[in-house]
Amino acid sequence: MLDTFTSYQLITKDINKSIDRIEQQPTVDRDTKYYLANITKVKSIDDFVNNDRLFKYAMKAYGLENMDYAKAFMVKALKEGVTDPNSFANKLTDKRYAQFVSAFNFAANGADATIYNKAQQLVTKNYATQAQIAGVDPNSDYVKGETTYYLANITKVKSIDDLMSNGRLYTYALAAFGLDSATENKDLIKQVLQGGVRDPDSVANKQTDPAYAALASAFNFEQYGENATTINAAQQPTVDKYMRQTLEEDAGKTNEGVRLALYFQRKAPDITSWYDVLADTALASVVRTALGLPDSFATADIDKQAQLFEQKLDLTDFTDPAKLSKFLTRFTSMYEINNPTSTAVTSISVLFAKPVTSGISTDLMMAMQKLKF
Repeated sequence: MLDTFTSYQLITKDINKSIDRIEQQPTVDRDTKYYLANITKVKSIDDFVNNDRLFKYAMKAYGLENMDYAKAFMVKALKEGVTDPNSFANKLTDKRYAQFVSAFNFAANGADATIYNKAQQLVTKNYATQAQIAGVDPNSDYVKGETTYYLANITKVKSIDDLMSNGRLYTYALAAFGLDSATENKDLIKQVLQGGVRDPDSVANKQTDPAYAALASAFNFEQYGENATTINAAQQPTVDKYMRQTLEEDAGKTNEGVRLALYFQRKAPDITSWYDVLADTALASVVRTALGLPDSFATADIDKQAQLFEQKLDLTDFTDPAKLSKFLTRFTSMYEINNPTSTAVTSISVLFAKPVTSGISTDLMMAMQKLKF
């Protein structure tokens, strides 16, 4: 059996290939095809929770499979949505519920929740509103004709250049956000779309007029690439999350340390404070193990735990892929020492043996030599 360090490295060396292998598993393939074929038919919360197969797939995608029996609980979360900061989902400590409700946002999008795309529904709604502001009847033949053309063609747009080269679509898109294509600087618009909205210092976010950021958010090529005009959180993004969850689950069947490392890798970019770590038992376990702390440390005062973590580690390292990789190398190495996958070989034999695939491997020993605090 491969040790923790080696197993983790093999999976993450080509994570896409690892996920491809998960996708090819007969049960996973069958359940995914069913999900994608049927999720867009769901038009209400009742439709959703009453289709056990769809609901369980979605819950697992967000790491909530252990709560898929609590339908009344989830119905309440879905009904209240996430727009109100005091909604049920937003008030729960576990952020996975708010993420789930945001993906299946029936509260905000109603029957369109499972097909909603900003470049489609939001833009056409905004266009009708802008028409009213300009004194044009939203039901006029011109508005209806432009909207029909827009919806028939916007999903074919796969890039910023595609959008900007189609004058009719481009004019419609800008008009939906109160921008005039005849007077707007095309170079600025291109920069706005290229920069997206994830970076606070992007061109869109630095404009005083919020219409630019709204445009970049609706046509989010920076984040979603060619899928920007078709993506819906309830469709492919949920499938992608399901595959990642299944990859981690499968890894855990043979080595829980690998599952913990994969989980930490996935969650790391969203960690904003040490209290985020301490609120998640799996994340906290990884940090304790990497630091060589005993499990009993978890019972210490939470502020003291956070203080020690802060002294030993730089939280910003988790957003740096290279530094995160080094941290997880340390974790998998320490985990292997504490939980050997098989009878450990002696240090003397390691010095003379060829690389092994059981116990503490030569690769693991070499990795540990490079670790520093």
